[in-house]
Amino acid sequence: MIAGADWQDFAPPKARGFGRPFALAIVAHLLLVAALTLGVQWKRDAPATTVEAELWSAVPIAAAPKLVEAAPPPPPAPPPPAPTPAPPAPVVVKAPDADIALQQTKKRQEEQKRLAAQQLEQQKLAQEKLTREKRLQEKKLALDKKREQDLKLAQDKKKREDEAKRLEEDEKKRLLAQKARQEAVKAQQHAALEKQETIKMEILRKDNLQRMAGLAGATGAANATGKAQRASGPSASYGSRVSAIVKPNIVFIEDTQDNPVALVEVRTAPDGTIVKRSLLKSSGNKAWDDAVLKAIDKTAVLPRDIDGTVPSLLEINFRRRD
Repeated sequence: MIAGADWQDFAPPKARGFGRPFALAIVAHLLLVAALTLGVQWKRDAPATTVEAELWSAVPIAAAPKLVEAAPPPPPAPPPPAPTPAPPAPVVVKAPDADIALQQTKKRQEEQKRLAAQQLEQQKLAQEKLTREKRLQEKKLALDKKREQDLKLAQDKKKREDEAKRLEEDEKKRLLAQKARQEAVKAQQHAALEKQETIKMEILRKDNLQRMAGLAGATGAANATGKAQRASGPSASYGSRVSAIVKPNIVFIEDTQDNPVALVEVRTAPDGTIVKRSLLKSSGNKAWDDAVLKAIDKTAVLPRDIDGTVPSLLEINFRRRD
C-alpha cells in the first residue's frame, strides 16, 4: 500500500493562477494590433508600384487581363482615449482592417499564381501543339518515304516483268527462226535429193542410150558388163613388161633380209614418154624407194602394150625380191 508521503511525490503539480498568462496574452495581442496598424499605414502612404512582365513563347499566346488592384481601404479612425482601455477593444476595432489587407495580399498572390499557372498551361499547350505538328510532319515524311519505296518497288517489278516478257518473246522468235532454218535445211536436203535422183536418172538414161547405141559395134565378151565399144586399160602382162624394163636400172646395194615393196604412180604421154612419177606407198626403206624412182627416171620411155597403145596412168609395185 502506498504511503501518504510517497503519493505526494508522484502527484501532478497543482494548477497555478491564470493572471500572469492572461496578461501575457493581452500584451501579445496589443503588439500584434500595433504591428498590423503600422503595416497598413505604410502600405497606404507608399505609392503603389505596378510591375508588368512579358513572357514570350514560340507560338502566339493571348495575354491575360490586366490585374486591377482594389483601392486601399480608408484609414481607420483613431481610437478614443480611454483611461483604462480594455484589452479586447483594440482587437475588435482593428481586426477587420488587418484581415482585409491580408485578404488583398492573399488575393494578389493567388491572382499571380493563377496567371503564372495560366501562362504555364499556355506554354504547355503550345509545346504539345509543336510536338503534335512535329509528329504529324514526321508521319507525313514517313508516309511520303513509304510511298516512294512502294512506287520504286512497283517500277522494279514492272521492269522485271517487262524484261521477262521480252526474254520470252526473244525465245519464241529464236525457236521460230530455228524451226524456219530447220525447215529450210530440210527443204534444201529434199531438193538436193530430188536433184541427185534427177541426175542419176539422167545419167542412167544417157548410159542406157549409149549402151543401146554401141551394142552393134561392141567388142566385149558375151558376159561383159562394160558400156564402151572397146575395152581399155593395160593388159594383164603389161605390168611385168614395165617391171622388166625398169628393174635393170635400179641400183640398190644394201643387203636386207626383208622384201620391201614400193607402190609408184606413173603418168605417160601417148608415145610412152614418162611425164610424171610419184611414190604412192613407201616400202619403209627409203633407199629402196629412192632407187626405184631413179630407175624410172632413167628408163624415160615405157613400151607399148599388145594393142599398140601406152596407158596414160599406171600404178606399179616394185619388190626387192620377186
